[in-house]
Amino acid sequence: MKGSYSTAQIGLHWLIALLLPVQYLTGGSIERTHHAAHMGVTPSSFDLFQHNVHNYSGMLIGVLMSVRLLLRIMRPPAPQSPASWRQKAATALHHALYAAILVQAGLGFVTSYLWFGTAAYHVALAKIILLIVTLHFGAAAWHTLVLKDETLDRMIFPRRDPSSEKL
Repeated sequence: MKGSYSTAQIGLHWLIALLLPVQYLTGGSIERTHHAAHMGVTPSSFDLFQHNVHNYSGMLIGVLMSVRLLLRIMRPPAPQSPASWRQKAATALHHALYAAILVQAGLGFVTSYLWFGTAAYHVALAKIILLIVTLHFGAAAWHTLVLKDETLDRMIFPRRDPSSEKL
């Protein structure tokens, strides 16, 4: 299959895809925890738990996304014929997603551990990531349900090592 990803790239993709909703589901606990602390009230233990899950999942996403970027640089997709506008849009969307997630992980670390003044930017970028992920998901659905091509297969089935085809 042309242009498939390695097993590591596929695993990282789906692991990050599973962790991103965790961020959205636990993000509200940050505001509740800080609000309670500012009001002189002890935050609920569940909010504190979610706060920690959010922070550590975010750091894990940052590390996994960095590894994914390194793998992408070391094993780029096979060159294709001149890119159509759809291919250029897909490339731009992927670059935006990589950049936004990496910046978000860094910004989350800064917001949590260095300066809370960046919180509004962290929240705004979360909404942008949600938009990009929605476009990404929509494009995958379009390729699968309308175009009925092998685009989604590339992120499910790992590429074969060319040397193994001789066996």
